[in-house]
Amino acid sequence: MSNCKKRLLLDVGGTFIKCLDGRQIPIDSDGSFESIAGSLSDAVSGFCNGEGSKSIAVAIPGPFDYNQGRFLMKHKFASVFGHSFREVASVPESVEMVFCHDVVAMLKGEIQCGAGRGYSRVALITLGTGLGFAVSIDGEILLKPEGSPSTSIYSMPFGDGILEDYVSKRGILSSYESFGRKVGTVKEIADRAASGEDEAVRTFLKAGAQLSEAIAPLLQEYSIECLLFGGQISRSFRLMEPSIAEGLASCRLKRISAISDIDNATFRGLETL
Repeated sequence: MSNCKKRLLLDVGGTFIKCLDGRQIPIDSDGSFESIAGSLSDAVSGFCNGEGSKSIAVAIPGPFDYNQGRFLMKHKFASVFGHSFREVASVPESVEMVFCHDVVAMLKGEIQCGAGRGYSRVALITLGTGLGFAVSIDGEILLKPEGSPSTSIYSMPFGDGILEDYVSKRGILSSYESFGRKVGTVKEIADRAASGEDEAVRTFLKAGAQLSEAIAPLLQEYSIECLLFGGQISRSFRLMEPSIAEGLASCRLKRISAISDIDNATFRGLETL
């Protein structure tokens, strides 16, 4: 057992780095090079020290070069654009590194040992600050050459803008505020919906209907059997489920549900790497 490779799994978001060991390290994706480097170094430094064979698997949103481990984002992590993760985090060359899009990692986990297991055509939508999407056919996730999902839905034209303007954190908050209500988080709206507040209930049903309208043709194109939902807003999936099921009735899906474990699906996917 002494030759066993030690592994560190990281889920890098815009505000926190989540580690499989339970640590949550704050990170400011709009911060300076030094600020981002400090957070990434905090996540890996203790692991990198010492003897033995080691590997680090990282889930991170795009744009990102997942083959070379290089930041390509401009809307966040802009101060480290073009730099490698290894360089920014000061990871020694002796430590093996592998990278995966966060939505891809989540889908990998679900088709291996979660809600997508047993289906040949699975799609995953992540609802949170942004709007993610990935497709798996016969166990293979469809990817672009740099490793990101082959198809995006966040930028699909919708309404007066793009789909993410309507179905994401900002979209749901804006929709609720159109009723003259004011809150700081989507969870607050979900709590109000759970207690029966009509405006909150209608907000989630509207988001589900808008999402279904936009993605139904895409699901039919891929002949999707199983549609899964991940991300923080998917904790409130049941509030959108009626309008999603109605809006996607023509797709004849065999399953529509939240993922099996919102907290750990990304790590499960990273473990397959």
